[in-house]
Amino acid sequence: MTLPFEIFRSPAAMQAKAEDLRRDGRRIAVVPTMGALHDGHLALVHAARGKADVVILTIFVNPTQFGPNEDLSRYPRDEAGDIAKARAAGIDLAFCPPASAMYPPGSQTFIEVRELAQPLCGASRPGHFAGVATVVAKLFHITRPHLAVFGEKDYQQLAIIRRMVRDLDFAIEIASVPIVREADGVALSSRNAYLSTDQRRAARSLSAGLAAAELAFAGGERRAAALVAAARAPIEAEAAARTDLRIDYAELRDASELTSIDQIAAPAVLALAVFVGTTRLIDNRVIS
Repeated sequence: MTLPFEIFRSPAAMQAKAEDLRRDGRRIAVVPTMGALHDGHLALVHAARGKADVVILTIFVNPTQFGPNEDLSRYPRDEAGDIAKARAAGIDLAFCPPASAMYPPGSQTFIEVRELAQPLCGASRPGHFAGVATVVAKLFHITRPHLAVFGEKDYQQLAIIRRMVRDLDFAIEIASVPIVREADGVALSSRNAYLSTDQRRAARSLSAGLAAAELAFAGGERRAAALVAAARAPIEAEAAARTDLRIDYAELRDASELTSIDQIAAPAVLALAVFVGTTRLIDNRVIS
């Protein structure tokens, strides 16, 4: 039976609706987002649609995962446009709460996935993943899903959510969808909207670096330092020609535990974060 489309803003109302759906035997999938939807987000919706009876999209720009000098105030927002895109892709319900509903006065409880949150983006953005884990846990409690779908572009985030679900005994399946890229290799991101035409061209160096490292691996290279150097080379060449590009990190780590490695002997993730102008872009490639 087709559900009438609704947008919920109250956590209590959303939770009550989800409980009703579960009592009716419906399998629920949730796709958590911060809005500014692009084809990468819509790929998550399509994946959810194939695995559940009811697909709930959440749109919430979560203030607790932004640092004091980050882009919370200017993060792109287009709720009406996002809802239209998501409905065309197949969502049934949307949860779009205000910050005051998610973090009422006096809120002080956070979830911390300690070790997985330390390296990579965790080192550059202290507290970021506590904000992510907390809001995702809240969204899970509110939408009551059987399944949640996330993108693999935010590789560390995905690893942290999987570990939180395991450690806290959430009865939720976590599904992931491969990175969706433009024709020139640039990973889709809501923050790409910040880039000028020239900066957008420079952003191609991230995927070029990942491809270079993968080619080196295919040629027999297994040393982490050499593979990272291969990934850095196209980015550093781009940086040498301009003043607004710098590498935040380029690291090869164990794909499961995100620990440092010297040599590839098991699946590893090559992760990048690069500033192009004031915009911080991330990308990754699993090498095995």
